This record gives sequence, C-alpha cells and structure tokens, in this order.
Amino acid sequence: MKSNSFVEGLRDGFPIGLGYFAVAFSLGIVAKNASLTPLQGFIASFFNVASAGEYALFTSIQNGATYAEIALITLVVNARYMLMSCAIAQKYDSKTPFFSRFLVGFGITDEIFAITVGRHGAVEPVYNYGAILAAVPLWSLGTSLGILAGNILPLRVVSALSVALYGMFIAIIIPPSKKDRMILIMVLVSFALSFACSKLPFVRNISGGTRTIILTVLISGIAALIKPVKEPLPSSEAADAGGEAGVPDKNTAEEKNDL
Repeated sequence: MKSNSFVEGLRDGFPIGLGYFAVAFSLGIVAKNASLTPLQGFIASFFNVASAGEYALFTSIQNGATYAEIALITLVVNARYMLMSCAIAQKYDSKTPFFSRFLVGFGITDEIFAITVGRHGAVEPVYNYGAILAAVPLWSLGTSLGILAGNILPLRVVSALSVALYGMFIAIIIPPSKKDRMILIMVLVSFALSFACSKLPFVRNISGGTRTIILTVLISGIAALIKPVKEPLPSSEAADAGGEAGVPDKNTAEEKNDL
C-alpha cells in the first residue's frame, strides 16, 4: 500500500513539477539580477519552494536588504504554508510520527496541498514524499537553468523573460479579484500604497523589504477586520439555527401529519 501511494505521489507530482520548472526559470532570471550563482539559486529554491517567497527573497537580496529583513519578509510571504501543513496533518493517522509530518510540511506548496486534500479518506505521508520528490527538484533545477540562461542570453532577452514573472503574478491575482470585490479593492489599495510609499518623503528612505513587510501585514490585517472569512456552521448548529428561524424539523412535520 505504501509503495502504491508513493508511486501515485510521483505520478501526480510530475505534471506539477513541469509547471514549476517554467515558473522557476523566470525566477532564475530574477536571481541572476541579484548576482546569485546557479548553485546558490538551486539551494535557495530547494529550501524555499515558493514563487512569491523566492521573488521576495531575490529582490530583497538585489536591493541590499539586511538578513533580518530577508528572514522576516520570507516568513510573512510564506506564512500560509504553516496553515496548509496543519490542515494536511488532519488527514494523516494520529500515530504518524512528527518527523514524517515535518518532512511533508517542508515540501508543501499550493498545488501539492490541493492534490492531497483532494484525495478521499486518510492519506499516507509517502504519497506526499512522492509528489515532493517529483516537483521540488524540477523547481530547483528551473531556477539554476534560469540563472545560467541569464548569464548567456542577450540583455534584451533577459529583460523580456524578467517581465514574464510579473505576468504570472498578475495571472494569480486576477481570478480571485473577479470573484471577490474585497480582494479586488485590497489589490488596488496595495498597488496605490506601494507606489505612494516609494515617493513619499521619509517613507521612501525605508528599505523596500521593510516597506513590503509593513504593507503586507497592515493591508491583510485591515481586510481581515473589515471582512473576516465566515466559517460554515457545524451541522448541529445549523439545525438549531434553522429551528430558531422557524424551519420545522422532521419530528414537527411528522406530528402535523399525524394530526
């Protein structure tokens, strides 16, 4: 059973890895602009495994951010993976050792999280091992090759490839912005505030990494206060709420039929 789960993880993770390779190649161009070597880019991608997190990392290095700023901004951008790891842990057997959970949490991404929660019933960690083994090396290799290409290709081509990454981020924010007006407003506000902070006196003297950290926490916190995500009521509470709202339950309907 475990070997089957591992093979299934490899099967599901390989297409994800191919997509990662293309995205990481563009990230490699950004890493090249930050003067990283192919080996350094491979290591950074292997231990980060996040497009937004790596973009923040590489641009922070390029802008000369301090170690503390780089660590904090990477933590803020990648914080959602801690929640994903906790959610996936609920699908494992309660006797699953901590080390196995730790390894799965290390390689969790949006796509690996999606294929894991999409599986019916309990999940074995070896399934995630297979998916991670197929996806993460391709991600890291893509970054290294992007850096190599950036060192070889003409400057115009490198500039064009750098723009491709911004197109990817635009493709990420447009679909949810169409579905939720609040997300659209927050995206527009973040654009406006980011531009304003780069022009305003005193604020513009703050490093780009620190401005990003402040704006990320501030805007997301305000959005959470204005429009918190509503959790669905448990079935028992929903039934009680329905009864209180005047919706007749099964027993009441049966009593009326008897009458």
